[in-house]
Amino acid sequence: MGLIINHDDSSKTQIILESLDLLEWPTVCRHLSTFAVTHQGRKRCESFTLPLDISSSQELLCQTLEIGSLDIAIDGGISFEGVHDLENILLICSKGGIATGEDLLKVAETLRAARKLRKLLFDQLTRPRLSELLIDIATLPDLQKLLEYGLDEGGRIADRASAKLSELRRHMNSVRLQRKDILQDIIRKHSGLLQDNFVSERYGRPVLAFKAGTSDQIKGMVHDSSASGSTIYVEPQAVISIGNRLAKIDSEISDEERRLLANWSKEVGINANVIAHLGEILLKIEFSLARARYSKWLKGVPAILDDEENTSFEIKDFRHPLLVWNDFHTKKKTVIPTSFDVSPDLKVVAITGPNTGGKTVALKSLGLAVLMAKAGLLLPCTGSPRLPWCKNILADIGDEQSLQQNLSTFSGHILRISRILDAIALFPGTTLVLLDEVGAGTDPTEGTALAMALLKIMADRARLTIATTHFGELKALKYSDPRFENASVSFDSDTIKPTFHLQWGIPGRSNAIEISKRLGLDEEVIKSAQKFIDPVSVDNVNQVIRGLEKQRERQQSAAEDAAALLAKTELLHEELLDRWQKQRQQSDEFNEKGRFKLESSIKEGQKEVRHLIKRLRDQNASGETARVAGQRLRQMEKGYRSDKQMKHIQSWAPKIGDKVRLSSIGKAGEIISFSDDGMQLIVLCGVFRSKVSLTEVESLDGQKVEINPFVQVQTSQLRKNLSLVRTKKNTLDVRGLRVHEAEGVIEEKLRNCSGALWVIHGIGSGKLKKGLRKWLDSLSYIEKVVDAEPHDGGPGCSVVWMVD
Repeated sequence: MGLIINHDDSSKTQIILESLDLLEWPTVCRHLSTFAVTHQGRKRCESFTLPLDISSSQELLCQTLEIGSLDIAIDGGISFEGVHDLENILLICSKGGIATGEDLLKVAETLRAARKLRKLLFDQLTRPRLSELLIDIATLPDLQKLLEYGLDEGGRIADRASAKLSELRRHMNSVRLQRKDILQDIIRKHSGLLQDNFVSERYGRPVLAFKAGTSDQIKGMVHDSSASGSTIYVEPQAVISIGNRLAKIDSEISDEERRLLANWSKEVGINANVIAHLGEILLKIEFSLARARYSKWLKGVPAILDDEENTSFEIKDFRHPLLVWNDFHTKKKTVIPTSFDVSPDLKVVAITGPNTGGKTVALKSLGLAVLMAKAGLLLPCTGSPRLPWCKNILADIGDEQSLQQNLSTFSGHILRISRILDAIALFPGTTLVLLDEVGAGTDPTEGTALAMALLKIMADRARLTIATTHFGELKALKYSDPRFENASVSFDSDTIKPTFHLQWGIPGRSNAIEISKRLGLDEEVIKSAQKFIDPVSVDNVNQVIRGLEKQRERQQSAAEDAAALLAKTELLHEELLDRWQKQRQQSDEFNEKGRFKLESSIKEGQKEVRHLIKRLRDQNASGETARVAGQRLRQMEKGYRSDKQMKHIQSWAPKIGDKVRLSSIGKAGEIISFSDDGMQLIVLCGVFRSKVSLTEVESLDGQKVEINPFVQVQTSQLRKNLSLVRTKKNTLDVRGLRVHEAEGVIEEKLRNCSGALWVIHGIGSGKLKKGLRKWLDSLSYIEKVVDAEPHDGGPGCSVVWMVD
C-alpha cells in the first residue's frame, strides 16, 4: 500500500498509514494492479513502498515515461509472456531440494523472456533509466539451454536428456509391445471364456475379463471381480513375469529422472541469487509498465516535482482517479475537474460551502495527486502540473466514531489531530495536512476557537494545510494573516444543487436556510429559524460574497480579453515591422541591380559615341554617314532619358552613411541615423545636424524615396497570425492514442476549428507523429503542418493550419 516505517508501531507513526487509508490510496493501488501482467506484478502494485526521497520519485517517473513511450510504439505492446514467479522454486533449489520438471521449465522460460525483454528495452540513449536497471543483470543462457534441452513441453524429461534414460525407455516400450502381443494371442485363443475382448488394468497390472467359473481353465492371478460376481479379472500367467520386468525398468527410469532433476535443481540453486536478482529487476520493469498503462488509461501528464518546500501547487483540471474509475465502469460522465493554485507564501486554505458540494473530494484529490506524483504515476489533469515533493501526507477525513476506543466523533478527531502534530515533529520535512470539518462535533464557539488555533499552528509547522469547515470565522483569517486563503465549492441556488467547482479566493455562502426552504421545509420552521439569526448581517455577508463572485468573473473575463488584445497587437506590430524591413531589403537589392545596369549602359554608350565621332571625323565620311550617326545619337538620347525617367520611378531607400540632398535648401549632407519608425532621419550638413522627413531628401542623382501610405496586410495572413495564440480551445492532446484513434479525434476537432490547431503528440518513438503527419498531408483542406515553437512544445507538438 505504500509505506514501511522503521520505528515502533506507535500512535505517532500509525497516523501515516491511517492517512493513506483515509485518502483511499489502497484502492488506487488495487486499480493500478489490474494493469499488471503477472501475479507477482499485481502483488507489487498493491503493496509497494512509497519513495523516501525526491530522487527515487523522479526515477520512478522517468521509468514510467520511458517504458510507456515504448509500449505505445510497439504493436500489441510490451509482452511479459514467459515470466513466472520463481520465489518458491528458488527456495527449494537453494536448500538442496529437487524441483519438478514443470517448475524447472518455468525457470528456463523466465530466463528466455528476460533476455528478450533486455534486448527490447536496453537503449542507453533513449531509455537511460530502464537501461540502468538492465545493465548488470545476467540471464544465464547456458542454464536456460541445459533446462530446455532436457525438458519437453509440460516439464516432461526428454529422452535426449541422457543416453541411459533413452535406452531404458526404448527397452520398456519393447517389453510392453511384447506383452501386448501375448495378451492379444490369449484373447484370440480363449474368446469364448471372456466377457469382452479388451485388456483392462487393475492395480497397475493388465487383466482380462473372464466369466466366473472359468478360472481353472486359464492360469493366472485374479486381481478383482465385478460387483455381481459374474466376472473375474485375471492377469494371465504368461505376462506376470513380463509385468515384473516392466516394474523394474520403470523403477530404473524413475531413478534416472530423479538424478537428472536433482542435477538441474542443483544448478538452479547455485545461481539462485542471480536468478532472484533478475526476477526483482523484471518485477520493477513490470511495475513501471503497469504505472505507464494506468497513467495512459487516466490520460495523465507528468508532474514537475520540486525539492524546495515553498514550491507552489499548480494542478489544473485534476480528475479524481477513483471517480474516473467509477465513471468508466458505470459508463457515466460525472467527474468534474478540480484545479489547485497555491502560491509559495500560502500555508493554509480554508474551503467552505454546503454539504455534498465536493469539499471532501477536493481534499482527497489534492492528497492523491501528491501521492501519485510521489509514486511515479502521471496525474489525470491538463497542462504541466508542478508541486513540491511531500515527505508526509497526513489526513483527518471522515466523522466515523471509534467504537473500539469508545470515542465520540469529536474525540476521534482530536486524537487523530494530536497524532498528526506528533508525526510532524517526529518526521521533519515537507508536509501536506488535510483536515475535514476541522473543529466540528462540539460546541460551535469552542470548536471555532480550537480550529483557528490549530490552523495557526499548522501554518507554522506544515508546508500546506487544506481544511474544510462550516465556521464563518475561519473565512476572516485571510484578512489578518497573509498565509491564509479562502476557497469554496459553488452552489446553484436555483437548482438547489452543488456545481462541484472549486473557487479560489472566495469564501462559500451560507445556504442552509435557502436550501431548506426550497426543499419544502415547513414555512413556520423557516421563519422561526430566521428569527434566531441576524438577517441583516447574513444578507450583507452573502451579498458581499455574491459581489466578490461577480467581480471575480468580470476580472477573469477582462483579463482574458486584455490578453487576447495584447496578443493581437503584438502580432500586428511584428507583421508590420517585418514587412517594412523586407521592403527596405528588397529596395536595396533592386537599387544595386539598377545601378550596375546603368553603369554598364553608360559604358556601352560611351564606347558607341566614341565610335560615331571617329566615323564623323573620317575624311571619307559622306552625308549619309552623318545622317546615320545623328539618328543613332538621337536613339541613344531617347533611351537615356527613358532610363533616367525609370530611375526616378524606381524606389530608392537611403542608408546610414549615404550622401543625400535636402530638397528644401539644395544642400548635400550625410545620413547619420534614422528614427524608430524609419520615417525621419538625421542629416549632417557640414557642422550642422538637421532632422528631416524621409520625403524631404533625394539621392545626389535625383532619386526620391517612394513611400507607400499603407502597408498591405492580407486578411487571411493576419487571421493566421492571430490564430498563433495558443488557447485551451485550439489545443488537443492525443498522447497515449494510436494513430487511427488520434485521427478520429483530430478530424472531429478540425470540424469546429478555425485558424491553427495545436496537436500534442509527444516525442517518444516518433511513430504517432509520423503517422499523423502523413495523414494530415493527404487532406485537401490542410494547408500546412509545422512543429510548434519551443515554448509551445517544440517537436512534441504539431501546429495544423487549415486552408481558408
